[in-house]
Amino acid sequence: MPKVVYGGQSYESAGKSVLECLTAQGVSIPSSCHSGLCQTCMMRAVSGAVPAKAQAGLKDALVAQNYFLACTCYPEQDIEAVLAADGLDKQQAMVTKVEYLNADILGIRLKPSQPFEYRAGQFINFFKDADTVRCYSLASVPGIDDELSLHVRKVPGGQVSGWMFESLKAGDAITISEAAGDCFYLAGKPEQNILLVGTGSGLAPLYGIIRDALRNGHKGKISLYHGSYNTEGLYLVDELRKLAQAHANFSYVPCVSEGAAPQGYAYGMVLDVALEGHPDLSGWRVFLCGNPDMVKAAQQQTFLAGASMGEIFADPFG
Repeated sequence: MPKVVYGGQSYESAGKSVLECLTAQGVSIPSSCHSGLCQTCMMRAVSGAVPAKAQAGLKDALVAQNYFLACTCYPEQDIEAVLAADGLDKQQAMVTKVEYLNADILGIRLKPSQPFEYRAGQFINFFKDADTVRCYSLASVPGIDDELSLHVRKVPGGQVSGWMFESLKAGDAITISEAAGDCFYLAGKPEQNILLVGTGSGLAPLYGIIRDALRNGHKGKISLYHGSYNTEGLYLVDELRKLAQAHANFSYVPCVSEGAAPQGYAYGMVLDVALEGHPDLSGWRVFLCGNPDMVKAAQQQTFLAGASMGEIFADPFG
């Protein structure tokens, strides 16, 4: 009889779903519809095979990370599971470089103390101390970059970002979590067109995703739109332009929304500029990162422009 392992305890499944098995033992698992629709009961398998039915309706990126719906998962072999938001291990890392990417965004490079598995575009938790933690998306790419790379925007009054800008330096030992999140490039559709829209430090995951897609030989169009109020708020402009020159299928449009746009820049809100350039997104994959208001509006508008909800990946942050 297959067993369900959760929280260090082992339970006989007895033909029940993972959700039924755990709740019957008095274990509290978030749930609602009990029919695989609301996804409230999503969990992640740490070990053991997940039946395909338990992943029906989940994005490919979640399936690739062994997420499943507890209410529709009837184990066929022993399975160890954690809640979707839990199970992130911690490890030590050393800061190897701290540099200003612009006046408000800091580039930080980290060397983990142990082998570190991640996908470009995922995020890690960064611990200032045991009780103060923030999550930051990864701009680095496995197989290209030897170290992890973060882009941190200075938040007025921010406990962690303020500390990073004022005190963090090369040689410092810090604590990070393992990588998580579903905003990353997934191979398998090399001809699919990709639209990426970001603001501010939302460029971090997009920069990783783009380079990862190109590294994997992606052949479809890859169109990046990065926006800020003015040119001073943008960064990696030269690097992205060089990348566009080296790859015919990659295009980069830096956008400014205040004042006159210099030559080589587009004028307007980044989402408006992107949709003007791509009014029909049928069949496209879409990545949206940065300002939460922009991301929320972009999710709706790119869907209305034809993108499937299952192909829209969002990573909102300030």
